[in-house]
Amino acid sequence: MTVLIDTNVVLDALLNNSEFTANSKEIFHFAEQKRFIGYISASAVTDIFYISQKKLGKKTAKEAIKHTLSIFYPATVTDQDIYKALDLTWDDFEDSVQFVVGEGLPVNYIVTRNTQDFSSGNIQAVTPEQFMQIIADM
Repeated sequence: MTVLIDTNVVLDALLNNSEFTANSKEIFHFAEQKRFIGYISASAVTDIFYISQKKLGKKTAKEAIKHTLSIFYPATVTDQDIYKALDLTWDDFEDSVQFVVGEGLPVNYIVTRNTQDFSSGNIQAVTPEQFMQIIADM
């Protein structure tokens, strides 16, 4: 199974600032155990760094990114991905980019706290909690 992990799930795991933190950290753990193949989009890495360095500091944020990239593969974002995302009529451009990247892999699921933002796409979006159930049922 191949999965794209959305920015908010990575931030939940790294920053411990959400009710979703426990499931997000468990997703990291299962990825380390190779229970699934996980990706994060390359464009998300800069967002994750920018947001996490505000709370963790630059040095710790860089280490957190290095650790994250040792678990999840960075998925390339091409110029064509950006053009395709711009053609989508979604409200959230970042989610449009995530979706297009997921289509190019292809992935079975996008794990996100914002499943409604992906509802018009053809990749099933699931919450961290729902994904944990999917892993449990495997």
